[in-house]
Amino acid sequence: MIDMQGVYKTYPNGVTALNGLDVKIDTGEFVYVVGPSGAGKSTFTKLIYREEKPTKGQVNVIDVNTSSMKERKVPKLRRQIGVVYQDFRLLPNLTVYENVAFALEVIEENPNNIRRRVMDVLDQVRLKNKARFLPDELSGGEQQRVSIARAIVNHPKILIADEPTGNLDPDTSWEIMHILEEINAGGTTVLMATHSQEIVNTIRKRVIAIEDGMVVRDEAQGEYGYEY
Repeated sequence: MIDMQGVYKTYPNGVTALNGLDVKIDTGEFVYVVGPSGAGKSTFTKLIYREEKPTKGQVNVIDVNTSSMKERKVPKLRRQIGVVYQDFRLLPNLTVYENVAFALEVIEENPNNIRRRVMDVLDQVRLKNKARFLPDELSGGEQQRVSIARAIVNHPKILIADEPTGNLDPDTSWEIMHILEEINAGGTTVLMATHSQEIVNTIRKRVIAIEDGMVVRDEAQGEYGYEY
């Protein structure tokens, strides 16, 4: 599903974000990505959905070498990858329904299929009753659930969650985690970058720790391993 070998990434300003990173993630895994701020976690995830390209090394995602793929093929790859952000990134003037539907409209999905699929995913994230609400009428946790619905509405093979509980209170964070577990149980590969020691140590999954642009620890059912 995801295979990176000898990956280096140096930005134009001279900063090296990845320094010989090797990692392989199989279909259907749930993986936490942990490590100090500035360790290279964000660059690692951006390589997966081809927002960045490696300076050196090979990146294969869903059987595609993203290092050498043509730009015109990038949108097709991204349709198979959902991304959930810490700050939600919802369109403020669109309703919950419209925010989620937009992800299908931009790929010109059949309008007859859009309503059914949008309502299905809103039901999955327990927001079917708030389809007509605007984002600012929702709590932070509800906005994050809309963000998740938007990320999975196109049946992605991979879901990347970048600090999805970072701005949420503990109770709401657990709600989000249970939804991510359900998505993973349905066959979607889930990668979650997080600084939450409590979540990682309670809901045990594979843990990949990145420091100085390299994988320094890779454990099945691992612990968070950092103190803050």
